Amino acid sequence: MIDLYTAATPNGHKISIALEEMALPYTLHALSLSNGDQKQPWFRAINPNARIPAIVDRDADNFAVFESGAILIYLAEKTGQFLPTDVKGRSRVIQWLMFQMGGVGPMMGQANVFIRYAPEKLPWAIGRYQRECRRLFEVLDAHLATTPFLAGDYSIADMATWPWVRGYTWAELDISGLGHLERWLKEVGERPAVIRGKDLPPSSFGDPKARDAIAKEVREKVLV
Repeated sequence: MIDLYTAATPNGHKISIALEEMALPYTLHALSLSNGDQKQPWFRAINPNARIPAIVDRDADNFAVFESGAILIYLAEKTGQFLPTDVKGRSRVIQWLMFQMGGVGPMMGQANVFIRYAPEKLPWAIGRYQRECRRLFEVLDAHLATTPFLAGDYSIADMATWPWVRGYTWAELDISGLGHLERWLKEVGERPAVIRGKDLPPSSFGDPKARDAIAKEVREKVLV
């Protein structure tokens, strides 16, 4: 049994999707980020960095794992799924996983901050991160012209990247002309486990009113 400590963010949905894909039994513990649940001492004992997601593997002497990429690798190795064992195949998956961890996630996160959460609009900052997100999307699109999924077969790299890319409208990004990326978004999004995992906990991506309310709450409770 896995305890998943998470919230309705792309990083959190990576792990709920993976757990659904791997058919691992788990208990979901939804944290309120705006209330600071992640900063409580009990959670810092699980993740000293005070960020979601984190897991505790009850079948492995309550072993705690934090950082979404590390969790995905841990779960893939635990189950023997979605991460090849041969050196080259494993490297391909980890390369694209790191592309998301070091590029897509941070750049989209910064775009979201300056568009949605910053107390004042800074056009230079917004433009900088939106342009970099678009560039990363173009890298993905060009690569996906040659392969159905990021590392050939469907893998934890896709599970990590899809929750971020699917929120492109949240960062006010345009994916027009990126047909291969759109194809990949659709195909991954139609997987039954992805359909289940992307709403654990429910996301506000599809509800503009809910998105604006969350942005207001974050500004008032976190940034001010």
